Amino acid sequence: MESSRLKYFREILLVELKRHAQHVSEDQAAAIDAADDGAKESADLALRDVIEELALRLGERESQMVADIDQALLRMDEGAYGLCVRCSKPIDERRLEAVPTARYDAACQATIEDAEGRRAHPTL
Repeated sequence: MESSRLKYFREILLVELKRHAQHVSEDQAAAIDAADDGAKESADLALRDVIEELALRLGERESQMVADIDQALLRMDEGAYGLCVRCSKPIDERRLEAVPTARYDAACQATIEDAEGRRAHPTL
């Protein structure tokens, strides 16, 4: 991949990294506040537990995005960004535009999803 394109994708990844890292702390703080408010207004501890669990899941999702971005930046530093980690073929830049953290080309991603049963199958 050309250095100008690598720079372009690095900028996208860094902006996303900052955004997701900020969301991790904001989401967790907001959920803790909501749980505290819920506990004050209601004696229902189950509600508080649900709110706390939701906060943790949101934080986990954002944390996973931060980790994915870190991995993409590492691949970039190693000279492997834009190459499928499964088959080593170049990942289409349109795919990288849509998913800058993509590790697999479209064909390998489809194969992985099929194996995991995650792809939607047509029904009759």
